Amino acid sequence: MIGKGKSISHTLASMNYGWNKEKRAEVIFKEHLAGDTPGEITEEFRIIQSQNERCKNNTLSFVLSPAIKDGQDLSGTKLNEITSRFIKEMKLQNHQSIGFVHRDKHHLHIHLYTNRIALNGELYKDSFIGKRSQVAADKVAQQMNLTRAREVQKEKLEELKHLRKEVQHIHQQVLQAKPKSLDEYLKKMKNHQVRVLPSINKANQLQGFRFEYKGINLKGSQIHRSMNGNNIILAISQNNRYTRLREAPKTMKLLDSPIQLSTGIINKITKDLMKQAIKRALDTGMGAGF
Repeated sequence: MIGKGKSISHTLASMNYGWNKEKRAEVIFKEHLAGDTPGEITEEFRIIQSQNERCKNNTLSFVLSPAIKDGQDLSGTKLNEITSRFIKEMKLQNHQSIGFVHRDKHHLHIHLYTNRIALNGELYKDSFIGKRSQVAADKVAQQMNLTRAREVQKEKLEELKHLRKEVQHIHQQVLQAKPKSLDEYLKKMKNHQVRVLPSINKANQLQGFRFEYKGINLKGSQIHRSMNGNNIILAISQNNRYTRLREAPKTMKLLDSPIQLSTGIINKITKDLMKQAIKRALDTGMGAGF
């Protein structure tokens, strides 16, 4: 099961989406609420939220997605249990919550909306809410013997094995042509029908790449471990020099403009360069002994 979470401000619009009958929506969970319409529930949220007017993103929105096979056998009672356990793992028992199941697609999923302001007026901290949602959903899946997120991801990647190999082969071909810039690498990949999407973090730093090809969109590391951001940047940086690269670059040009590399990528490249230096030293020493 996969869990996603974020803080939002558009409570009523989200409630209306959750309650959409066209999506065969059913209420499967309700906590500390009495209303029977999106407007009534939103008003109940608003009364509690009035205790903290400074908080703008005052509603938590979660999506819980069991594996397709699991979803086919989940009753309303089981869906209620999934949501209740998730609320407990997130420590949100003292908050108003309402959960809907959507069955409009082949993949059943739960939309859960929770008041970020507790009944006692305390503000729920939403730092790393996305990651914490993933962890909580995984714990619930483990508790209820449902398919866990890592198993779902493994199955998905196995299904896409052929396409992943195609992208990896194209990537290797392009690197063999020794592109000397990220823009050249992106252009050559595009010539082979692979769209490379730079991943930029909140600090506006480059932290990796995603690859689009024949309907798939995967991180480089999901295609092959050699296609993570630091390996690609290291290879291009080395192509662009006449002498051996001795330290990790801090910036690179992307779309003809300089962009800062993330600390994670810089640290990984530094480690790779140290490994290369140690290997050269060992190889040189070994050769000298014969």
